[in-house]
Amino acid sequence: MDMLVRLYDLPSEGNRLSLKATLQAEGIEVRRAIAPEMHLVVEWVNKNFNPHWGSEVMAAFANNPTTCLIAIEKGEIQGFACYEATAKAFFGPTGVSEKARGKGIGKLLLLEALNGLKALGYAYGIIGGVGPVEFYQKAVGAILIEGSTPGIYKNMLR
Repeated sequence: MDMLVRLYDLPSEGNRLSLKATLQAEGIEVRRAIAPEMHLVVEWVNKNFNPHWGSEVMAAFANNPTTCLIAIEKGEIQGFACYEATAKAFFGPTGVSEKARGKGIGKLLLLEALNGLKALGYAYGIIGGVGPVEFYQKAVGAILIEGSTPGIYKNMLR
């Protein structure tokens, strides 16, 4: 199922910056990926998640500037998030390595990406095919979109 987020009502900028500073103090950097890193990010996503998501990462890299964000710790990718990859105003895919979960990386990737959608002029963002519904409800007040399954992925090749 998809979820809807009010981009005009995201958590405060102070909350996002505080989380970013906390992660930086732990040696974790969240930033926009750059073109020369595409093969590394796609390879990591394919290995840790799935090739469908790897394809969406490539689509995010086709945007200029890229709409793929990465989390890095000690020179290694720990997480990623894309927006505007498969459809306009869509957030996703996103994922954090199992060993890095619970640190706030996923939340910061989410907030950075949704702020990216907001900067593009959208009032609402769509989180496509969500897994952890409660996470998105708590983090950004996302609400379920009834009847959105399977949504834009309806006729996707498997």
